[in-house]
Amino acid sequence: MRRHLVVVGASLAGLRTAEALRRLGHEGPITVVGAEQHPPYDRPPLSKGLLSGRMMPTGVRLSQATNVGADWQLGVPAVALQADVRRVELADGRTVPYDGLVIATGARAVPGGPGVRTLRSLDDAIALRQELRPGRRVAVLGGGFLGSEIAAVARERGCEVQLVTRQPLPLLTAAGEPVAAVVAELHRRAGVTLHQELASSADLVVAATGAIPNTEWLNDAGLMPAADGLQCDEWLRPLRADGSVLPDVVAAGDVVRWPHPLAQGGLVSLGHWSNAVDQAETAAYNLVFPDRARPFGAVPSFWSDLYGVQLRAVGIPRLGTPTVEEHDPDRTRLVVTYHRDSRLVGAVTLNRTSRLAVYRAHLAAQLPLVVA
Repeated sequence: MRRHLVVVGASLAGLRTAEALRRLGHEGPITVVGAEQHPPYDRPPLSKGLLSGRMMPTGVRLSQATNVGADWQLGVPAVALQADVRRVELADGRTVPYDGLVIATGARAVPGGPGVRTLRSLDDAIALRQELRPGRRVAVLGGGFLGSEIAAVARERGCEVQLVTRQPLPLLTAAGEPVAAVVAELHRRAGVTLHQELASSADLVVAATGAIPNTEWLNDAGLMPAADGLQCDEWLRPLRADGSVLPDVVAAGDVVRWPHPLAQGGLVSLGHWSNAVDQAETAAYNLVFPDRARPFGAVPSFWSDLYGVQLRAVGIPRLGTPTVEEHDPDRTRLVVTYHRDSRLVGAVTLNRTSRLAVYRAHLAAQLPLVVA
């Protein structure tokens, strides 16, 4: 039987899952449903090259590694999952039947209120870039990586920038005090002022205060509550409210919340590029070969570039206590490891990317689960 596979979500995780399905030998029809009108595009450049003007919008489009041969339904979001009859209901009233389903609907920005910009989509980035003009007073709300990247780009484009964070330092929650202190100093040297509340009026306010998983369309599907993401098991299979798995359904990307082995039984959501790509491979494999399903536990990685400084990370640093392994302030070099109960859970480097390989290998060696 030529099974009809449906992928809901047309961003990185959705595209890579569809590609993997073909590589794994699926010859039947594939339908990809996406809420945005745009073909799949890469999100990391939105707050980096595209926002700065060094990259054009066409440069973020994701290339297709294989001929997916899918039916692309773009600009029509899914609004409901009828799991009992295996159908996905679309916003225009149509329903799409499936034999196997991939949930890869990602996440959206936490709204910032009237008149406040956010940055999550290609359209957001294009609109925000037009607003970042020399001399404008810009307030960026949010102490994570996205907030720091927006603040850095705004300053590079000649804006007067204040970065407003809940914590005393940017990146404190994500990477701990040693990294946060260095990043704060980078901002100050560049002329960005740091505050824990809005210090002065602004011509433009940009909120980068987190993301909300796109799970509302699943509310009536009988799944576990998903306020923090779609709860899945180690095999990336969504869980019903009674703890059983939803048959012939897998998930990948920012929408997923699952038990990563580094969390020692705890559930995590990882909005990283590498996680979306790695999960797509495993999700596709488990959908095509359910009898040989593989648990997912790849070593996560992520990166950022601030004022010419390369920040690179592996693992889940926020889970552990930081230890400085190397620090050369004159060359803005820093290596920090993170441990939980004497177990390595992550590492972050600034301008020392070569040091990451050993930590990645150590993390991979201690993980009991593997990516397909």
